[in-house]
Amino acid sequence: MVTVYDVIANDLIEAAAEHLENEVEEVDQPEWSYFVKTAVNKERNPQQENWWYIRSAAVLRKVYMDGPVGVEKLRSAFGSRMRNGTRTEHFYKASGKIIRTILQQLGEAGLVELVEGEGRKITPEAQSLMDNLAYEVSQN
Repeated sequence: MVTVYDVIANDLIEAAAEHLENEVEEVDQPEWSYFVKTAVNKERNPQQENWWYIRSAAVLRKVYMDGPVGVEKLRSAFGSRMRNGTRTEHFYKASGKIIRTILQQLGEAGLVELVEGEGRKITPEAQSLMDNLAYEVSQN
């Protein structure tokens, strides 16, 4: 049986983003998301039209693999280095508002559930969905 661990991450995230965009109505891109940066070290907002669904799929995959996981750990996972010209580079975390909103939407969709004191973990329905998507990706 093929699982999330057995396929290439980018292919799985693309398939999951397409599924979230077309078939899960609880996951919807907010109006403010067209104008925000995804992290402090970014200079501009994302240029892809469906970046919200791609980030949602990446968060769902990360919760699947590392769960239970909290917002701060996800902020660190999606953060990156900031170049400061001639000064030393430093690591900066990703935006917590974006990750928190995505987790809330995934929770409303029944794909993620809250574990008190530990963070969020994936539900059995979401695990089945991700494994089915992984199987489809492996067949292509």
